[in-house]
Amino acid sequence: MLLCDIGNTSYHFLDADEDYKEDVKTFNPASIKENVYYICVEPNTKKSLLKFSNWIDLSEKINMSNYYNTMGIDRIVACEAVQNGVIIDAGSAITVDVVKDGVFQGGFIYPGCRAMSFTYKNISSALDYEFNYDLDTKKLPKNSQDAISYGYLKLLYSEVISYKMPIILTGGDANLLKKIFVDAKVNDRLIFEGMKKLI
Repeated sequence: MLLCDIGNTSYHFLDADEDYKEDVKTFNPASIKENVYYICVEPNTKKSLLKFSNWIDLSEKINMSNYYNTMGIDRIVACEAVQNGVIIDAGSAITVDVVKDGVFQGGFIYPGCRAMSFTYKNISSALDYEFNYDLDTKKLPKNSQDAISYGYLKLLYSEVISYKMPIILTGGDANLLKKIFVDAKVNDRLIFEGMKKLI
């Protein structure tokens, strides 16, 4: 079974147990002859795939009444994979979604780590620091790097743990946030698990 999660910059494939990426600008979908089950966040790419009968859009298998109409398909499919938990997808934005007894409860969107770091730098060059993910969130900081780290990470941490549910981390910065959410599980293939469940 060939699965594909199509983002703005890449086609992310899972073929049996092997995953790989192809560039959106150079990859030719016609090069694949077998059935491909996919989701796609990019409208033009999604439209271009309609002419290929072997590319099967899994978004049509979702009961959208469980979600809101502007919610990204990647977030929805991740929610479909979870029975109980808080999903943190740490990419260019951080999305946090809560699922209880298999039902989406709601969620929020937070600036991604790089976006927020850039925001501090924009305020003042004196705040141009990388976040300290080894920060002790139980102590108020006494230096600038930890102060900006605390302001960003502690608020996210406090909100997420307030739900008192298992935490699942996914996305490009999942391993960085794992240092803060020490009891969380990192799952790089959460979206593919949701896709398999839909199939």
